[in-house]
Amino acid sequence: MHRSSQLPFLILAGVVIISTMGFRLPPFLATAQAPAAADTACDSSRSIQASGTAVVYVTPDRALIQLGVQTNGATPDAVHADNSHIIMRVINAIKALGLESKDIATDYVVVYPVYNDYNSLSIKGYRIDNSISITLRDVSLADEVIVAALKAGANEVQDVQLYTSELRKYRDQARSLAMVAASEKAQAMAGAAGASTGCLLSASENTWSHYYGSWRGGQSMTLWTQNAVQNSSQGEAAPLDDSPIRLGQIAVEAQVSASYSLK
Repeated sequence: MHRSSQLPFLILAGVVIISTMGFRLPPFLATAQAPAAADTACDSSRSIQASGTAVVYVTPDRALIQLGVQTNGATPDAVHADNSHIIMRVINAIKALGLESKDIATDYVVVYPVYNDYNSLSIKGYRIDNSISITLRDVSLADEVIVAALKAGANEVQDVQLYTSELRKYRDQARSLAMVAASEKAQAMAGAAGASTGCLLSASENTWSHYYGSWRGGQSMTLWTQNAVQNSSQGEAAPLDDSPIRLGQIAVEAQVSASYSLK
């Protein structure tokens, strides 16, 4: 009697266990019914290459002026004393315009003999070429600096270079625009062939700069290498009052090459 009273409870417990197990699929069925993982692999067996170029035109906000003092003398001591006196007078005239000492630096000093004639080894005197570089953080002072230096005794204006202090900003901007151009070109070429572009496989960059102005129009700048389709200038560059110096524009140019997978 006691054993028969427990039978319904055992049967009920078995039903509960079996029912609970019924909600769990066998491992092989669970694997078969799971959604397939998205295939994110980049297929590099088919690819397309494209290049992109972007140019950002920038109004320069810095200037580098190189001035020289050339003097002659009968003896090394005499020519050195004369040249030193004049170069200090030039530096003081430039500093009087508000420039700091850190922005005025000696570029080079060359001392060499002056011979009686081309084929002679007889020395009749000595010559010193002394060059200084002036960094202008206010380009509107360019003409004043040159005039003041010449009045103080400088007899050579060797070079005037204009550049931008925000090179990194415009280089990054030009590079981004060039990558967009390369991507759009690759998509257009792939679409014309009945395909579409996938992931980026590789990319490389070439950069340089050109200055477009009245002093060094169209000539590549070697000292201030800029990198560079969009115009970042606020209108056309304005002249420096009545000065012969015109700011012009710096072309920050970027050129990239990119390879994309095809799908």
